[in-house]
Amino acid sequence: MGKQTDPDYAAGLIGTAVENGANGFLFSVSDITLAILRELKKRDSIDGMALYPIVPYAYEYVRLATQVGGMPGLAKVFAKRLVSSGCFRVMARGLNGVLRANPSSLLKAYLAYELNRVEAAAGKEAEVKSIILHEVVVDVALALKMEWFFREYWSFTVKRSLFPGFNTCNFALLVRQLNDWHFSLDDVVIAAPFNKIGFQMNPTKQACEEALCSLPAPGLVAISVLAGGYLKLPEAVDYIAGLSNVKGVAIGISKEEHARQTFKLINDQLS
Repeated sequence: MGKQTDPDYAAGLIGTAVENGANGFLFSVSDITLAILRELKKRDSIDGMALYPIVPYAYEYVRLATQVGGMPGLAKVFAKRLVSSGCFRVMARGLNGVLRANPSSLLKAYLAYELNRVEAAAGKEAEVKSIILHEVVVDVALALKMEWFFREYWSFTVKRSLFPGFNTCNFALLVRQLNDWHFSLDDVVIAAPFNKIGFQMNPTKQACEEALCSLPAPGLVAISVLAGGYLKLPEAVDYIAGLSNVKGVAIGISKEEHARQTFKLINDQLS
């Protein structure tokens, strides 16, 4: 395990980022990131921090499926985790989903399970703003036009006073489809690639920028702003600063000096 995934080291990086203007943490929910949250809590560094967990952590579930015999084995592991969560509501909903083969109940049980894990690790001092669906799930559901899936997820988040959140590599399609289904985009969080050269901006950079302008309020959390390392930070931030409806920027960091320089520059140019 590299030092970037060591909870103590990672918590120090996040603390440095916060000191230099960062005000939130976008992360995939895994055993490692939950350990980082617990370390931040222990240090009293998580007070007031906005959390944006992304689920599912696709790599973890694919790896697990290969170890336990595919989807049937994965379902058994997940059922055991629901029981061990100790949350009666989660267990009841998950059991209902299994017995009735109800995908809506299973979806909500899974989301409640992941949310419970994050809240238990972070404590009451942090604030979970959204539970964001991973791009693998979002983009497949978009391609299959699974309106029911989006509606059930939306209902889950709104009932818990969370922002509906989506991670996607198809920003323009997502915005168009949500509008066609008459979802309100006033309080949505969409983590999507936006950068000067159009890297991962599908179908085109122009289409994504036009869709961004159509949002009724800031809802974009820009990711891949450095275009996979092709762009330097100043020109990357300069591009983001010229966009409308940007709610935030997420950038990975690996060193304390990197954290200081990155978030000070972002804070100075975007505030």
